[in-house]
Amino acid sequence: MRVFAFSDLHRDLDQAASLVSAGAGADLVIGAGDFASVHEGLTETIEALAAIEAPSVLVPGNNETEEALREAAASWPTATVLHGEGAEIGGVDVFGLGAGVPVTPWDWSFDLDEDEAERMLAAMPPGAVLVSHSPPHGHVDRSAAGDNLGSEAVLAAVQERAPRLVVCGHIHESWRQESSVGQTRIANLGPAGAWFELD
Repeated sequence: MRVFAFSDLHRDLDQAASLVSAGAGADLVIGAGDFASVHEGLTETIEALAAIEAPSVLVPGNNETEEALREAAASWPTATVLHGEGAEIGGVDVFGLGAGVPVTPWDWSFDLDEDEAERMLAAMPPGAVLVSHSPPHGHVDRSAAGDNLGSEAVLAAVQERAPRLVVCGHIHESWRQESSVGQTRIANLGPAGAWFELD
């Protein structure tokens, strides 16, 4: 399976159009959150991405809510929004967790605390592809100040259930960086997008 994945478009419509072209030939396209910017521009950004014809999985970032993303993506026929749930696509289990984890400093942000994230991740099957807006703590999560801003709950789920791939975003300073936990590859995507091959 050829997977094309990106994150953190933040209502960049030109880049959305580029992703539609870049992802041609993908068996699965993943958008790991933050399509909007502070809850603005979500509908237009999703409308631009809806030209993607491949099966697509979206999770909400902290810049849009789950409800708003589901509403915006309702007319995108090949898109599935996942938040604390999974789906089987092309024989591959995919599990999604959106929002900022842990809670961010911004009062407008769509966030989960670590306990909420842990409860939602409990349903993830072993060996799935995990699409998490927030990175696991200590992996591709370093801020400009050098702080690790990722989620302990996401890290624990990765350690316990060994997903075959983790894709995330959220921490812009760590875009296009990769790490691993055991055999699990972890990638902070960014808006340029990245390709992955799944057996």
